Amino acid sequence: MPYRLKGDLLEVCDCNTLCPCWIGEDPDRGACQSALAYRIEEGEIDGVDVSGLNFGVAVFIPGNVLKGGWRAIRYVDDRATPEQEQALLRLFRGQLGGPVADLARLVGEEVAARRAPISFTVVKGKGTLRIGDGVAADMEPYRGPNGEPTRLVDSIFSTIPGSPAYVAKASRFYMEQPEIGVKLDLSGHNAIQGVFELKG
Repeated sequence: MPYRLKGDLLEVCDCNTLCPCWIGEDPDRGACQSALAYRIEEGEIDGVDVSGLNFGVAVFIPGNVLKGGWRAIRYVDDRATPEQEQALLRLFRGQLGGPVADLARLVGEEVAARRAPISFTVVKGKGTLRIGDGVAADMEPYRGPNGEPTRLVDSIFSTIPGSPAYVAKASRFYMEQPEIGVKLDLSGHNAIQGVFELKG
């Protein structure tokens, strides 16, 4: 088994809540501008331990999410060793197969891959994400009548394949990524939280 990862996801975009991409519909504004990060609680890639590291992505999705053609900037946690960095990039570029490769195939162009500080926290359900100076988001899940986070399951698209996602709203989403033509500062838009276990 080339990889196994367990951890948490924070994701935010400029669509309204809920982002139509997750159910295979076109983005609210014709295109979707999104950032996400994986916090790897436990993980190994080709024998390289990547536990405790974060990995982020900023993307411009030009139309329906399932049609691909995404323009992406991939961000490796600046605490990673060179060996860990290469292992993470191989995985998230889809070179190791499995569910992560299915997701990676939607990227039409990797505009850049760089190291950056990635701050990822979840406290009492409230998530905070920072990727370098170019991404900042604060979010909280919607909750059902029993107080538990509202779950999205068996969606046609997912950034955490096989795992339920928690529908959330971002009180703030700032992203400035000139290489992919994104500059925005919004409130009250879509966010997703989740836990994942990926194996390939």
